[in-house]
Amino acid sequence: MNPRIFLLVLIVCCLVDRSQSGMTAWAADPGTPSYSLADILALAVEHSPTLAGAEGLVKQSHGQQIAAGAYLNPSVSGSAGRGAIRDPSTGARITERTVTVEQPLEWLGKRQARQEAANAGVAGASAALEETRLVLLADVKVGFYSLLFAQRDAELTAQNVTMVEEVLRTVKARVAAGEATSFDTMKASVEVQKAQKEVARAQNALLVAKTRLNTLTAGALGKQFSIQGDFQSAKQTLDLDRLTALGTKHRAEAERLRAQNELEQAITQHAQEVRTAQDQLHVFETGLLKQAEQTLIVARTSFRQGAASLLDVLDAQRVYRQTLLEYAQVRADLSIALVRLERSLGASL
Repeated sequence: MNPRIFLLVLIVCCLVDRSQSGMTAWAADPGTPSYSLADILALAVEHSPTLAGAEGLVKQSHGQQIAAGAYLNPSVSGSAGRGAIRDPSTGARITERTVTVEQPLEWLGKRQARQEAANAGVAGASAALEETRLVLLADVKVGFYSLLFAQRDAELTAQNVTMVEEVLRTVKARVAAGEATSFDTMKASVEVQKAQKEVARAQNALLVAKTRLNTLTAGALGKQFSIQGDFQSAKQTLDLDRLTALGTKHRAEAERLRAQNELEQAITQHAQEVRTAQDQLHVFETGLLKQAEQTLIVARTSFRQGAASLLDVLDAQRVYRQTLLEYAQVRADLSIALVRLERSLGASL
């Protein structure tokens, strides 16, 4: 094999291996704190002002419950002074002292009603606290997986810039050798500019995703941080009837019949989203990724040998990057759909 062709194939394979590697953490400066999903969930629970407010309402309700169970305090009053009665034997005035003790009594029905209202207040505040916690954890998970996808997007766009710049250098070399025209250089340069524009877009989306996740922890993550982890996968086959019964069990106390209807609708929707994402994931992992990879290798090798045009190479690179990005999007969609399904169920799958 021509040494130049062999070297080209080796470079492409290295790029493919790097793009297919596990997405455990976003490259960050040494010393930047790195958080897992469990770490971020713990920080959100600890620092969330919304959750703290809900906990305060629970404490207030408990105080009202204690007050409702207490009896009314008695009132004591007294008075003293010289009276008008005189002792006939001595003629001295007699000092009179009066003490009054009052004990308010309330009707038993009124007392029972007050206690029942206080108990209901505690139950309602506790249910609201659990709902707030559930929503917070779900929002953090969605934010985590959205940031994970934004990182993957930024990685792929950066890799694409490297690849199109390498193509531009090859085109310039062929133009210098008289094997291509300056128009080919122009087209390759346009692709580099497009790739650089995509990098800027991806970096902006990454910044927005990091800011949103940091906001959910009330700024506990800081401005500079990285995350480590992977997208979530379904651990078992989804049984719609079983999931609906499980969701109803966890939410019936707070929502009753109205909540049950809304819950069944949400579970059906999110379960279908999980199934759709799983089907799409199967398509990618059983052939589409490998096919896009092989197409890119063949196109770049053929271009080196003069058997393929520049547009063929650019199209193959574009398709390959888009395939990787769509694969990451499907994994993100599956993770987010599972989180939303867990939120509807009120329990982890």
